[in-house]
Amino acid sequence: MKKKLLLVDGMALLFRSFFATAVHRNFMMNAKGVPTNGVHGFLKHLLTAVTVFEPSHVVCCWDMGSKTYRNDLFKDYKANRGEPPLELIPQFDLAKEAAEELGVLNIGLAGYEADDCIGTLSALFRNEADITIVTGDKDLLQLLADSVQVALMQKGIGNYKVYTRESFIEETGIEPKALIDIKALMGDTSDNYPGVKGIGEKTAYKLIKEYSTVDRLLENISLLTKGQQTKITESLEDLKLSRILAEIKCDVPLSCSLEDADFTLSHERAIEMLKLHQIRGIEPLLMKMAKREIG
Repeated sequence: MKKKLLLVDGMALLFRSFFATAVHRNFMMNAKGVPTNGVHGFLKHLLTAVTVFEPSHVVCCWDMGSKTYRNDLFKDYKANRGEPPLELIPQFDLAKEAAEELGVLNIGLAGYEADDCIGTLSALFRNEADITIVTGDKDLLQLLADSVQVALMQKGIGNYKVYTRESFIEETGIEPKALIDIKALMGDTSDNYPGVKGIGEKTAYKLIKEYSTVDRLLENISLLTKGQQTKITESLEDLKLSRILAEIKCDVPLSCSLEDADFTLSHERAIEMLKLHQIRGIEPLLMKMAKREIG
């Protein structure tokens, strides 16, 4: 029987959970004065994903610092983002500890993003397991493959839009990998890289649907409108750089076997961890999962 691997974008879950309650300044302080609101929501998302997708193996991936090799290539990469809120900072380590106590393997590597770790693990194990990636980041759709699906979190907890390679192609008319070329053309205001000035999403999709890749587009640049030719030739270096920045690396030097990610929920350890850090509201979900396992 083929194994089922759940790859969790820990950063996406934690940030989403933190800001969902921080807007009302509901930080859920424990007795030590450490906020737990982000970890509380992170655990709800994580346990719900485990319940929905029933994995045999689970890995939670993390950024390890704010700077990566992309900043070496382009100093303004993500420079538009401020420092994380003070109330969130202590929750990074707490979230990792909480995941570990649940029996989840944490992975992150300095110099790379969580996305790169997810991409590498999906490439390493897609022949051994059916893989589900849980995230809120559409950039990860470029990783879709025959045995890799992406569950994009929607509003609320436990609501996902699940993409397979086939459903993505049917919806967009392009291969998942072509997202890299589209982002190269249109740039990304969230990650703060330029793309081609004057080319937006609609035009980027149109061009890549017609030419498949940036390389083929450049080979046939004489067939484009004069305006498009001018925009692309004037932004050629930005286009090439943006393509590098947009591509999730799938060859990060990770030392991990699928067996390392074997998952068995440790209810007792989890409950002790919740008590230790005074994270409330999660125990009923754990008990519900335990009853399902027994049943």
